[in-house]
Amino acid sequence: MKLVILDGYCLNPGDLSWAGLEALGELTVYDRTPLDNEEEIAARIGGCEIVLTNKTPISRSVLDRCPQVRYIGLLATGYNVVDVDAARERNIPVCNVPGYGTSSVAQFAIALLLEICCRAGHHDQAVHQGRWAACPDYCFWDYPLVELAGKTMGIVGFGSIGQAVGRIAGALGMEVIATGPRPWAAGSRPAPWVPLEELLGRSDVVSLHCPLFPETRGLINRETIALMKDGAILLNNSRGPLIVERDVACALNSGKLFAAGVDVADAEPIPADSPLLTAKNCIITPHISWAPLEARRRLLDTAVENLRAFLAGSPQNAVNR
Repeated sequence: MKLVILDGYCLNPGDLSWAGLEALGELTVYDRTPLDNEEEIAARIGGCEIVLTNKTPISRSVLDRCPQVRYIGLLATGYNVVDVDAARERNIPVCNVPGYGTSSVAQFAIALLLEICCRAGHHDQAVHQGRWAACPDYCFWDYPLVELAGKTMGIVGFGSIGQAVGRIAGALGMEVIATGPRPWAAGSRPAPWVPLEELLGRSDVVSLHCPLFPETRGLINRETIALMKDGAILLNNSRGPLIVERDVACALNSGKLFAAGVDVADAEPIPADSPLLTAKNCIITPHISWAPLEARRRLLDTAVENLRAFLAGSPQNAVNR
């Protein structure tokens, strides 16, 4: 059996082992595959029955050219890069890896928030530049510092990651409210459900932890930002297209939003002309919430188990049953 990984470098730049997959068949690993070249994608799949991908798209057209494909494994949780309907029509299970990054993504969301509120990195640089040594006082700061205790954290999308963020926010003394596609019973989740409009109006910090679907694309835009508190903080380390970047940049530059912390972008890598790059008080990191070694090891281990389950006749984590 032949296996191919279309874009393995980000998952495994050399600090993990492909041995678990190599034990299951003849494995070919490409560091990267051009995302916009379906001919090249199909050529790299070639005669392989098993395809693993992170961000390389598997479209209906690619599947038409590769009729031998029996299984598509995602090296990620999100599955919007695969035409799951076309795969279902061909009886090809598409299996993702849920839950591997809950702790790391939640930790990173709070890291973005703490950097906005404390500016530890900025002030570290200032000290190393000699500004403290030259200061006439025993301390200095040149950004507003923010205490989080007593403020309200509104979480949009209250699955495992959203709940983990909520627990950390609660430990910091924040009140946590949340919204999702459907209300939940009081006490069934560790924060009260409120409608999105109420959440935006009450929250000092809005943190996005929902998947990218047509109904969530552009969720934070000029109209929804207008519902937010003046001076609120926005966090997004979920999916870049959840926000309309130009609208968020305008809100930052006008002062409607105090700050934003994002680990994702509408297009990745972020284009040089992205309005977020020149927006005021916007912290941007290069999609690394998922990247601690521990999280990537869990991801790869689960991808191997997903394939083993398929080969045993009982696919697990299939998103297109």
